[in-house]
Amino acid sequence: MDSKTIRFLRRGELVSVANVPPERTLLELLREDLSCTGTKEGCGEGDCGACTVVLAEPHRGGLAYRAINSCIRLAHSVDGMALWTVEDVAGVDGTLHPAQEAMVQCHGSQCGFCTPGFVMSLFGMYQNHVRQGKAITRELAQQELSGNLCRCTGYRPILDAARKMAELPAVAVDEARLLGQLAALRADPVVTGGYALPRSLDQLLRLRAAQPQAQLVAGCTDVGLWVTKLHMQFDQVLDLTRVEELRAIGQDAGHLTIGAAVTLTDAFAALVAERPRLRAFANRFAGLPVRNSGTLGGNIANGSPIGDSMPLLIALGATLVLASAHGQRELPLEQFYTGYRKNLLAADEVVAFVRVPRPQAGEFLRAYKISKRYDDDIAAVCLVINLVRDGDAIAGVRIGAGGVAATPARALQAEAALLGQPWTADAARRAGEALRAQFQPIGDMRASAGYRAEVLGNLMQRFWLESQGLQQINLESFQLAEAAAP
Repeated sequence: MDSKTIRFLRRGELVSVANVPPERTLLELLREDLSCTGTKEGCGEGDCGACTVVLAEPHRGGLAYRAINSCIRLAHSVDGMALWTVEDVAGVDGTLHPAQEAMVQCHGSQCGFCTPGFVMSLFGMYQNHVRQGKAITRELAQQELSGNLCRCTGYRPILDAARKMAELPAVAVDEARLLGQLAALRADPVVTGGYALPRSLDQLLRLRAAQPQAQLVAGCTDVGLWVTKLHMQFDQVLDLTRVEELRAIGQDAGHLTIGAAVTLTDAFAALVAERPRLRAFANRFAGLPVRNSGTLGGNIANGSPIGDSMPLLIALGATLVLASAHGQRELPLEQFYTGYRKNLLAADEVVAFVRVPRPQAGEFLRAYKISKRYDDDIAAVCLVINLVRDGDAIAGVRIGAGGVAATPARALQAEAALLGQPWTADAARRAGEALRAQFQPIGDMRASAGYRAEVLGNLMQRFWLESQGLQQINLESFQLAEAAAP
């Protein structure tokens, strides 16, 4: 098979596109090569959702559906998958899909530019919730549409449309037929040319050793920006997302082990299952299409000082397993970074697994993200505090911080101020002062240096108040359903 040919299913039919450069985006492929102009380009960076499409691949005997941003997704990454665009969801006789009909009936479209993206996010919700017999609440609709922006409607009619879908005549995807077609596609040999999609860790590591200069990608939510904004090109790409070992989540008595290619959606679901308090924090990591594409390993390897997952994982005591053809090594996450977007990864290594300790007795955990918008925004400051008490004394503490240094960091000075001390308001005050003393944040478009420093101490005070039972001090306590119009 030509190393530059992409094959996927659309409308239940095979689509084959040859001579596709490794850096070509899925949106470019759709609009320019396949003339699917219903899918729009808005921001070109995965923020607005106008380019949303839905992908599906086999999962536990059925299909897993994911709405993703096509503007920053590399085209080759959908090889062997099923794809739906806004042109594909209506019936062959023109009958609108419930996702489309609900938007019409609820007047969910005005200028219309964002509408195709909303329809595709609704289609994903329809497959994942309505077709599974699950209700779509207003709160769920807002969470899953947080990656789609609209300048016209005020969102209320779109949220109404999400709930309306279940009332309309049902439409089913022929999953049995698609599964058979996808099985045939995925039987092809691994592509090892300009864009490689290895299927085992051994294959990946052999390719990495032979091609240390190749660009590693997973969900492309960061690398995609290098293409759309910096116009970067790649001669060779190694895509980790088909490596079976890296797509798995395992657990034992002491740890949860998350493969580096596990999507952020699934990784956070596993973390929330053990620590339900993290649900709101997880939902605020970008919008759903970004979480559906991005991977936990990619977020870590990217090493942005404002990445959300790293402060959390540092506070949980996570370790990284780095792998090469010569073997594996394990180290604490906070020791992985050596400078701004620099790390200890050798040229022939990949981030393979993240090992997260299971919850301890007496653990009190809070994750705080301060940003200009509550949803779908990048943090100005991220602080995660994990306190373990034995009676009134602090038996253990780990604090992860983001947005306040050149790398995600562990707040060792604040931890030292707390460990072994009674948990009191004075101890919290001293820890807040230690946070401000350890970090000298910069000022930028998201926040001034002074604001960030002030917020660090204030968040420790909030943590103290919450540990004393005070709940109504942040937006997590706000219930959307209670604020809905009658």
